[in-house]
Amino acid sequence: MFLPTTKEEISNLGWQKLDIIIISGDTYIDSSYSGAAVIGKVLLNAGYKIGIIAQPDVHSKKDITRLGEPELFWGVTSGCVDSMVANFTASKKRRRQDDFTPGEINNKRPDRAVIVYSNLIKQYFKNTKPIAIGGIEASLRRIAHYDYWDDKIRRSILFDAKADILVYGMGEKATLEIAEKLKTAKPCEGSTYPPPAETFAWLEDVRGICYISKTQKDKYIDLPSFHQVNEDKKKFIEMFHAFYRNNDPITAKGLCQQHGDRYLIQNPPAKNLTQEEIDNIYNLDYERDVHPYYKKDGKVRAMDTIKFSITTHRGCYGECNFCAIGVHQGTNIISRSQESIIDEAKGIAGLPDFKGYITDVGGPTANMYSTNCDKMQLHGKCLKKDCIFPATCRKLNISHKPQIELLWKLRKIDGVKKVFIASGIRYDMIIDDKVTGDEYLNGLIEHHISGQLKIAPEHTEDKVLNIMRKPGALYLNEFKKRFDSINKKKKKEQFLTYYLIAAHPGCDIADEIKMKQYVSKELRIYPEQVQIFTPTPSTYSTLMYYTEMNPWTGEKLFVEKNIGKKEKQKQVVTRNKHTERHAESHR
Repeated sequence: MFLPTTKEEISNLGWQKLDIIIISGDTYIDSSYSGAAVIGKVLLNAGYKIGIIAQPDVHSKKDITRLGEPELFWGVTSGCVDSMVANFTASKKRRRQDDFTPGEINNKRPDRAVIVYSNLIKQYFKNTKPIAIGGIEASLRRIAHYDYWDDKIRRSILFDAKADILVYGMGEKATLEIAEKLKTAKPCEGSTYPPPAETFAWLEDVRGICYISKTQKDKYIDLPSFHQVNEDKKKFIEMFHAFYRNNDPITAKGLCQQHGDRYLIQNPPAKNLTQEEIDNIYNLDYERDVHPYYKKDGKVRAMDTIKFSITTHRGCYGECNFCAIGVHQGTNIISRSQESIIDEAKGIAGLPDFKGYITDVGGPTANMYSTNCDKMQLHGKCLKKDCIFPATCRKLNISHKPQIELLWKLRKIDGVKKVFIASGIRYDMIIDDKVTGDEYLNGLIEHHISGQLKIAPEHTEDKVLNIMRKPGALYLNEFKKRFDSINKKKKKEQFLTYYLIAAHPGCDIADEIKMKQYVSKELRIYPEQVQIFTPTPSTYSTLMYYTEMNPWTGEKLFVEKNIGKKEKQKQVVTRNKHTERHAESHR
């Protein structure tokens, strides 16, 4: 069933009032790819009455008030993407298209959506129930952070949203615990609803949340204050190191950061899900469609990608410096069982509009499925060693055998013609897997791509790749050699396409010229998938962008901040024969 989004639906369910109302910056897609839908279905499965309001009109009360006020709390998210990333390009131009909005026009999601929605609730519901913010925007902005669009340090989003609780990371466990605590909380004296969330003593025990306190928290790590990191870039680096080191559920300590006369308190992360728990989440009944209330307003482009796709796992131990997946989803790989994935695939195959093509089977990195480190599982992430940079740790259990078996079983399902791998892959892992890596690559080429395989080297110069925390060009050369060789043997004309980044910290125009020469000579392509680096909150690359320093050595780092010159870096790489001839004709 869809979660109700109208009074009529609530009435049809026989409900008098909702326990929790979720506000989302995305349209309501009832899919496991939508965080709002997942949290809603998890709460519904636990017995709570849940409603959802998607992309409310922020200039009136018509949407935000249409379901009334919840009994327990409000949940607020910007959606699957930070609203500033959704609304603006790296060149700070407003995007015209939004894949998560009906009609595809970018006109429904406000800038800084979490703040806007939280304040919209307070505007029309005075002294309302607690507001819990979550999702990617809240999670990555939970401490003092650099904001690219304001070009300044902003305080924790919890203060600007004036919310009561911030749920960070993958929030199922924390949200369920909040709901249970509020359900059993005693009302304040003279009031019929629970007290403001910051007065709850139980907040100290809920993992995976942040809240505001008038006092510091004993035995928590005291981060440099908002005032200090705003004034001193070295203090900002010190803060970020401590923040980043304390994201593992096994080893992390609580954090405390002063903001004026109050303190942000970050409890340790929620415990990792077990395989049974993640299976239960993905086994819930999702409609895999846009709610009819919103569907009538036009096509939602995201459905082309996610409707017939399957998530196999969460987390990524790659820890690329420009990526926040490790901070949000975690560096542990939490994999679903093969049985759970196959059951989902059989359900997809039975849908009336399924044409036989599963569009993706993967996660943040597809070939990390069912791989991990026994030491990490027991003792937490190593603080002085990365899993696969600059080389694969010998204790990391890299084997593609589980995914090879899974993909074989998926191909055998009645009604399935083709199973694609559209999620990113780590080609260095394929090369480092001496036992099953080549077998996996053969299978990809034979069964799971159609004409091209997308990979993300991001750059070709080792100087820049080291700053990005990405594998060196030797891995790329070897992978291309193997890919081309297998295709030749199979008499297939298939190609690699490459995602590249321009204007990353530490990269100057000379590096882009070298990359252009490399891709032309070695890869023999004119690249099209080139993005200008976007500094997003809570990544090391953004830290480097803001401070213009190497955060581990303290050395000065070149950072291109002029938008015109960033565009020029991109143009150097993307210039092809046609544009060269065009430029020559206009000289």
